[in-house]
Amino acid sequence: MKILVVGKGGREHALIRALAESPSAPVLYCFPGSDAIFERAHAVPVDGLHSLIEWMVAEKIDLCVAGEESYLVKDEGLANLCEQVGIPCWGPHKQSAQLEASKEFAKNFLERQAIPTGKAQVVDTFEDAMTAIGGEYPTVLKFDGLAAGKGVAVCPDETTAREFLEEVLVEKRFGTGRLLVEECLTGPEVSIFAAIVDEQYLIFTPARDYKRALDGDEGPNTGGMGAVASRNLISPELLEQIEKEIIQPTVRGLNAENLPYRGFLYFGLMLTPQGPKVIEYNCRFGDPECQAVMPLVSGDLAEFCLAGARGIVQPEAIQFSDGWSVGVILASAGYPETSRNDDVISGLADVDRARIYHAGTKRLSDGTWVTQGGRVLAIVATAETRIAAAALAHAEAAKITFPGSQRRSDIGIRNF
Repeated sequence: MKILVVGKGGREHALIRALAESPSAPVLYCFPGSDAIFERAHAVPVDGLHSLIEWMVAEKIDLCVAGEESYLVKDEGLANLCEQVGIPCWGPHKQSAQLEASKEFAKNFLERQAIPTGKAQVVDTFEDAMTAIGGEYPTVLKFDGLAAGKGVAVCPDETTAREFLEEVLVEKRFGTGRLLVEECLTGPEVSIFAAIVDEQYLIFTPARDYKRALDGDEGPNTGGMGAVASRNLISPELLEQIEKEIIQPTVRGLNAENLPYRGFLYFGLMLTPQGPKVIEYNCRFGDPECQAVMPLVSGDLAEFCLAGARGIVQPEAIQFSDGWSVGVILASAGYPETSRNDDVISGLADVDRARIYHAGTKRLSDGTWVTQGGRVLAIVATAETRIAAAALAHAEAAKITFPGSQRRSDIGIRNF
């Protein structure tokens, strides 16, 4: 079996490793990939989406796995183009991926399907946004399009709201797009992942990420400073409620609205006093949640994804551990506002009780690893209990150093 994974970050590194550990022993390729990924997968010599499709046809690729969301909505869409040439793709069609690419599309879908979510108003201008806020704080502001996990701001007061609105609607930091002014939901968050195949689905291990840069959930919003995952993260009763009120209506809605879906769907939920509500959809595995979840998955993920892309759910192909997994992110100097590259990373060889996933690194010709992005590494440890997994993850992460390194010390500890 020949599999191509599309993406280049820590999530794709985790997927590549899980696929490589499948008993079916697939031959793996990755585009655009990274130096760390290319230790397990072959590089693909192409320069864009259309040339990638041509390469897959020529190489007789059996399965394309979408890791990174941008390719799902780029040009005609990765899954759409794969379908045109007869290559199974584990990832949704472009029209379905609007659930992530457009916050407005997702909100309208949620409302049409009567799925619990926060109230929202769509605006085009700074002035309209301030009117929609109406002096009620805290408020949540969401850029409509893709923004690499940084297009959402929870604003406690008018000053922070004005700063974010200036960035998004005036300076257009994320490009042209509308903005949602949304009700601020309260409660603990949880990430639920489902492998969806048309009208069928399989729920993966729940997770929780940590979005703020600093300990105590302080500091600016980031793409995620760590994550915890376990089948025991929430009660079976709560998971049953989420399945009934959110997952099942979502799957029914996708089919009713002719939105083809074969791939992972991420449900970002807030567990409010009124019950679970959807904050957002992502049309792929979360990052850094994927790095925490994958070590708890065993069996043949490659066969599972291939069967799913062909329209068959094979739950017997994979198994889920009942233990806990904690992933700690090491970020570069300046993150999330900026990132500093080319700082030398030391201590990687000393980590012997955890997995290392590379998110933003580069290997020099002499074998030295250096930073190459905001989130640099994810250090992930597993154990029977959350406390043990967290202690191990932090102990192993402490072995790795580079100038300006940032790490939260409460990942897997806070919010429990």
